[in-house]
Amino acid sequence: MSLVTPRDPGGTSGPVAGARAAGVVAWEAVSARARTRLWAAVATSTGHLHAINEDCHSPLDCRDALFVVADGVGGGAHAARASAEVVARLHATLGAAPPDRLALCDALLHTDRAVGSSITRHGGSAGAATVALCAAVDDALVTWRIAWVGDCRIYRVALARLDAAQLLTVDDTYRHLGEAPPAGGSPDDPARMVGNGAVDAPNIRDIELRSDDVLVLCSDGVHKHAGDADIARVLRERAPLARRCAHLIELVRANGSRDDATVMVVQRAHARARTGARRVAVSIGFVVVTATLLWLAADTTFAGRVAPDGTSLQSGVER
Repeated sequence: MSLVTPRDPGGTSGPVAGARAAGVVAWEAVSARARTRLWAAVATSTGHLHAINEDCHSPLDCRDALFVVADGVGGGAHAARASAEVVARLHATLGAAPPDRLALCDALLHTDRAVGSSITRHGGSAGAATVALCAAVDDALVTWRIAWVGDCRIYRVALARLDAAQLLTVDDTYRHLGEAPPAGGSPDDPARMVGNGAVDAPNIRDIELRSDDVLVLCSDGVHKHAGDADIARVLRERAPLARRCAHLIELVRANGSRDDATVMVVQRAHARARTGARRVAVSIGFVVVTATLLWLAADTTFAGRVAPDGTSLQSGVER
């Protein structure tokens, strides 16, 4: 799979023009396969609660159809280190091959142990990350394997319909797991994170992505301040994909989000453009064949005509 360099709507590399001024940095890229195209875009913003952005996401120049969003937990540099290591280690472990369920589970468990050890080596007593990821299973980019730990989320939005965004994940919170939070904690805090040794069975499922669908991966700085209908409405805007991601970040800021916020969107190219090109090619071919047959028919008619004196009008043909 070849990848075009990350670009803004104008076609130059770098963040989307205008997004940085609003505290949002966004990128967009497209990758091409033999039969389809895959668009990917991401927008991220440091919240008012942190000096640095503790979220991390996959680079858009990767050559494999693997996309990861991680949200650091624990505060400060250790949280940022944890999220960055989660993303880097998952890409290094899984590589470009479509991961089967066992490989994906092992990668998350290995990353859990490795990140915990790394945080300890760097003098940290706390540091972990919640994570959500998606990976293409087939070359047609129809079947996707998603996985998550914690409260990063994945949605599916049908751009051709007016439905609300469909939540594909279930948060690993104390409330959903039926566990009591620690003293001072909330039932809606994540009870599972990568890096603290608490992961025993990562959540994994397969979903289908139609040509008019997008997958949305986001941290809690986004989904806690945007409803399912809000997410779908913004992503249906007539704007480049990266711009729509930036608009979603701006929406959650307007709705009161003070946390780091990251959204990554993956979209298959519409098949209609390719189908249209094939129809044009078939139509041209039909016209050419029809014109050729009509010319041959006219030529045959001429060859069969005779002059009043009985001689053939066709010359150069032995009778």
